[in-house]
Amino acid sequence: MNTEATSTTKTVIVTIKERVAVVALNRPESFNALNQELVKDLTVALKEVSQNEAVDIVVLKGNGRGFSSGGDIKMMLNSTNKADLGDLLSEVSSLIQTLYFMPKLTISAIHGAAAGLGLSMALATDYVIAEASSKIAMNFIGIALVPDGGGHYFLERRLGEVGAKHLIWEGKVMKAPEALEKKVIDAVAEGSLEEAVENKVQAWLNSPIQAMIETKKILAEKNRTLLMNVLESEKIAQSKMRQTQDHQEGIKAFVEKRKPNFIGK
Repeated sequence: MNTEATSTTKTVIVTIKERVAVVALNRPESFNALNQELVKDLTVALKEVSQNEAVDIVVLKGNGRGFSSGGDIKMMLNSTNKADLGDLLSEVSSLIQTLYFMPKLTISAIHGAAAGLGLSMALATDYVIAEASSKIAMNFIGIALVPDGGGHYFLERRLGEVGAKHLIWEGKVMKAPEALEKKVIDAVAEGSLEEAVENKVQAWLNSPIQAMIETKKILAEKNRTLLMNVLESEKIAQSKMRQTQDHQEGIKAFVEKRKPNFIGK
């Protein structure tokens, strides 16, 4: 396919080839940890792609050694301001809404880690495919937080209420085959991730894709109020959890590479 357009910021690279846009997170030095700059840049890029009538399919991926390690822990250590946190969570909500309601078919292509907010973001797409060696985790509990980015909504839709609670509370790191077995993701690449993604893209391109997009829009609109309510509830809960002693202990233990000593406060 011939390249039609490429746009680049410091943290996001968008390449459009024929009817497919590849949106790449580009903070490889931090395993594409989602800081405020990346969240903002990614939202802008996705909104631009959403408005591009020449694009039917969007592939979300990460540059470097992983898809996304989640929220930026260093940013959490350096910021305890409630207003700043509220702004960031509002921006995260905008990102997730832009991705989930996008009038395109969307694929998350996971290699390396997809953890925390990175996993929530992946689950906001229509199809999640991962390399067999990928590490999949909704591991907010490890730093005494609750999932954000719609994590509760997306996991409950896939696993049911009980399954979602147990996965969130355990915070287990899963290899891709286990994540597939639990229905957290949709497919594991049998060969290379690039080949698996290309096969899925071509299958969709050879389908009546506008009818598929209309089905997506109908179901997404049906669930709009629920997702918005979950995002707001997560924002309130996360702001509360960020003030706990357990969270401060959790992020310090993470940076110091030791087991946290939680006290339930």
